[in-house]
Amino acid sequence: MSQKAEKPEHADTPREFKDAVDDGRVLVDFYADWCAPCRTMEPAVEEVADEGVRVVKVDIDENQKTASAYGVRSVPTLIVFEDGEPVTRAVGAKSADELRELVGR
Repeated sequence: MSQKAEKPEHADTPREFKDAVDDGRVLVDFYADWCAPCRTMEPAVEEVADEGVRVVKVDIDENQKTASAYGVRSVPTLIVFEDGEPVTRAVGAKSADELRELVGR
């Protein structure tokens, strides 16, 4: 898969999630449709994706097993993966600058 993405990708199954995070540095946004801070943060997520940060979104209501496997207890939870391994995380709505800092850009 390409390291650059113009829009966030969605991982709707455990297999899609594994495939998405296995290669390179990826920012994973665990969210829920009912989560107001998640909706507030959406423009910042799209902004960093437009800049070439690979972003994968995971709906915790549709993917409870994946969210649970990574200890996601509140949303939004952001986890940076490097070649399939989680390397850093943050909880709560973040600005585009905070997202860039989280992924090391």
